[in-house]
Amino acid sequence: MSITATTNSTKKNFEPIPAGSYPARCYSMIEMGTNQETYQGVDKMVNKVRITWELPTEMQVFKEERGPEPRVISKEFSLSMHEKANLRGFLESWRGKSFTDNEATAFDVTNLLGVPCLLSITHKMAQNGNTYANISSVSLLPKGMECPDMIQERQELSFDNFKEELFESLPDFIKEKIQTSQEYQSRNNESNNDLPF
Repeated sequence: MSITATTNSTKKNFEPIPAGSYPARCYSMIEMGTNQETYQGVDKMVNKVRITWELPTEMQVFKEERGPEPRVISKEFSLSMHEKANLRGFLESWRGKSFTDNEATAFDVTNLLGVPCLLSITHKMAQNGNTYANISSVSLLPKGMECPDMIQERQELSFDNFKEELFESLPDFIKEKIQTSQEYQSRNNESNNDLPF
């Protein structure tokens, strides 16, 4: 008997979501925390949020025991409502109007949970040759278009209300990024200070 390593993976590979426009509903809001990023050769600390939408018209079986589930797509944003910030522009396109300076002072992004929209998805080929689906734009649902009710369970994770069970259910690459954040490190240090020894 032998134990043979191969290049074949037992992991099921799913095709990327086809390019096009889809009714979608925001169901997940994950605070990623503050990590160092390099942009145009400059290192800076960036606080990010990961927003995920379900596409209720695009159902697929990922695990037989769960049956058909909606395909999902995510996008990360810096948590900034500066007039030139990507998040602000994205949200203004989603709601179909600009924010006033007063509204932009402090906007709770969790208000987006459950809100429908129309997502435009394009394909991008990575250096490894794989094709990935990306959100290129968002807008209000066109008049007369309906978006089905939310299918996935609502997810909200913030450092103010850290849910361990939800955190543990996240994919490893997301957990690892959260664990390297300043907020997570600070939270762990505070927990360790509570130890009686």
